[in-house]
This record gives sequence, structure tokens and C-alpha cells, in this order.
Amino acid sequence: MNLQAHRPLESLWTATAPPASPTPSLDASVTTDVLVVGAGYTGLSTALHLAESGTGVCVLEAHEPGWGASGRNGGQVNPTLKHDPEELVRRFGPEAAGNLIAAVDASADLVFDLIERHRIDCDPVRNGWIQAAYSEKAVAAMHARAAQWQSRGAQVAVLGRDDVAQRVGTDVFAGGWLDKRAGSLHPLGYARGLARAAQRAGARIHGGTEALSLAPHGSRWRAQTSTGAVVDADRVVVATNGYSGALWPGLAQSVLAANSFIVATSPLAGTAAQSVLPGGETVSTSQRLLLYFRKDATGRLLMGGRGHFADPTGPQDFKHIERSLSLLFPHLGPQRYDYRWAGRIAITRDFMPHVHEPAPGVTIALGYNGRGIAMATSMGYHLARLLTGDASRFPIPRSPVRAFPLHAWQRATIALGVAWYGLLDRFSR
Repeated sequence: MNLQAHRPLESLWTATAPPASPTPSLDASVTTDVLVVGAGYTGLSTALHLAESGTGVCVLEAHEPGWGASGRNGGQVNPTLKHDPEELVRRFGPEAAGNLIAAVDASADLVFDLIERHRIDCDPVRNGWIQAAYSEKAVAAMHARAAQWQSRGAQVAVLGRDDVAQRVGTDVFAGGWLDKRAGSLHPLGYARGLARAAQRAGARIHGGTEALSLAPHGSRWRAQTSTGAVVDADRVVVATNGYSGALWPGLAQSVLAANSFIVATSPLAGTAAQSVLPGGETVSTSQRLLLYFRKDATGRLLMGGRGHFADPTGPQDFKHIERSLSLLFPHLGPQRYDYRWAGRIAITRDFMPHVHEPAPGVTIALGYNGRGIAMATSMGYHLARLLTGDASRFPIPRSPVRAFPLHAWQRATIALGVAWYGLLDRFSR
């Protein structure tokens, strides 16, 4: 039996997403209230909520909505940050941290409410997220995390070894916790649905139109585009995340754009397959170089994790992910991998989302550190409120654009980090 993929490097999501609504390139210069650069979750959510408020908005996207990580991720809707609530309080103080924690807590609700309200075709499932640990020490830390969220009213539960084994379908984990607020969806379907909803509300979205430069022009900002047309806007939102380039000085150097590699099997079948995630939860591990996995609507098993910095060139670049899947679920036997793909996430120095206001009228939002579906959607909602005059309780602390030290060597940095954390993870297991 040939177990090699019959598709070289194709995303499951591009192969199965609902058709995209037309987003023609910008062929004539326009003036608008707000220009949004980037049509991922941040940009699309911002555009949707601005348009619903009656604000004129124009979105420029170099490719098409959802082309970047918004259409390439694992589809997990997790209402958490890398840092626990008590750590956020220590960093930002009770009031600021309270606003941030409230926004995080409500982020999955916002996603699933938008899906329902706009009838977005994206296979939504809300059966929770399990974070699983290999060691008892890591389990204790997870149970402490769950207790912090429980004390704030979140629907979470601690899980022991047997609980995780029954829910996940493997006995390699020592325990973990379950976040019942979380869920999953078809990420490109969701992005296309947000784009369609924003267009219906009045937003103009132009694909195939790269913003080449931004500069003040009178009382407004002017964007020169790859089509030759210009956009004049009172306000600008830059939402390019892991695909940020030279549009704003230093922005690309303020994050590490790391690749996340994902594989998808053929639909699982048989008794052994039924034991894998029978309740429809999503899972990620507690390792520094975590794995994440779930089933999709057709019963395929998806697994993702970190890869090298360069974009993958062939199936050989995904062997470490496939090996992890076989180690976690040996009872499934050899698998056929129908899809392999990758997308870039933006990692910040403090593992927090960043909001920058580097000049009057310009707002930049990026850096979700692998929590993009829920947090980027929430970011767009709050940015729209901010831009329409409601600055109260804005949840993300503003910060200046700061470059990573020695950013030019980020490929070597990531490679060394992957090797080092992989070694630590092996020792911890």
C-alpha cells in the first residue's frame, strides 16, 4: 500500500473551503475613513465591526482574504494567552489585567456568536480544548492554571491520567485540564465568512492589492498600492502579523515569524479510530515545542507543530510531525497523509499580543503566539471600538515597536531554540 501523499503540499483548508466572495484588486484611487492593511482575522474582524458601526472602511490584501496563517492554522479556538491570569495581574496591575482577562475570556464566545449571527459555513464545533502533559510536574502546573480560570468563573475542569486517556485515545499523558469554552472550526471557511459578512455590512475588500508604502498626506494617510491606485484614509490599521514586511519601519523585526507545520490523514475508520477524540475536543501538549491535534468534520486526524524557519519544500519536511502522530496513536497503524502545509505565526518577545500606535492615526496589531483565531477576532472587535471613539477598557496595553535583538539571525535563533527546547522536552518526559 502506498502511504505517501497523493497531493504534494496542499492545505486541507484550501481544498475544502466554501468558495470565496469576489475581492477584486483596487483599480481606482479611493478615500475612506479607515484603511485596514491585511485581510486575516484581525483585519477582517476590524473591518466587519467598523462597517457595522457605519464607518467607511477599505481593506487591502496582497493575496486574498485568509491567505496567510488565518487560512492555514489548526482551527483551534482557544480563549487563553500564554500567560495565566495571575501572571497578567502581576505584569499589568489588577485593573488593566482585569480588562485583558475579560477580553480573553469572551473571545471564543465572540467567534461562535459571529459564526451564528452571520451564518458562516465553517464546521463550528464547541466541545472544548484539552491541554495535556506528559509529566506529573507539568500536570500540577496545569491544574493550578485551571484553578485560576475557575476562580474567575470560566468553565474549565482538571483531568487526571485516566480522564485524558479516555478523552484523547492514548495513554501517554499524565493528565491535564479541559477548557469547555473552546472549540474548533474550518479556519479558511471562517476567514471567508468574515470577509463576506464585512462586505455585506459595507466594507470594501480588495485582494491582489499590496500596500507598498504609508505616508502622511495632508490631514490623512496615503497608501501607495501595487496596482498603482492610492488610498487616502483618516486612520490606518496594519494587521499583517506573521507576514509583516517593510510597510512600517521595524515592524517585521518586532516579531519572530515561525512556521507551524500541519499534516492531515485520510478519514479515520474502524474501532481503533473511534477511540481517538470521541468527544470532539481539540488537544495541545504542554511541551515548549507543543503539538496540537484534532479531528475535522470528515474524521481526518490533523496534527501540527513547529518546523524549521524556511517554508517547506516537500513531504520530507513533515516527517517529525508524522512521527509524533504515530508515537501518540500507535494503535492506528500506518497512516496515509493526504495533506501537508504550513503557515507563519508571529511570536513576540513577551508572548503577548501587541498594539502599537507609532504615529497619530496609525494603529498596528499583531503577535498572537499561536492563539490567533480567538484573540485576533477579539482584537478586531476592540480596535473597531477604539477607532470609533470608545477607548474605555481597551484590553491590550499599548507598546512601542521594538525589534528583537539580533533579528537578522532569527533563522539561526529559531533553529537553536527548536533544538534546545526539544532537548528539554525529552528530559522532562
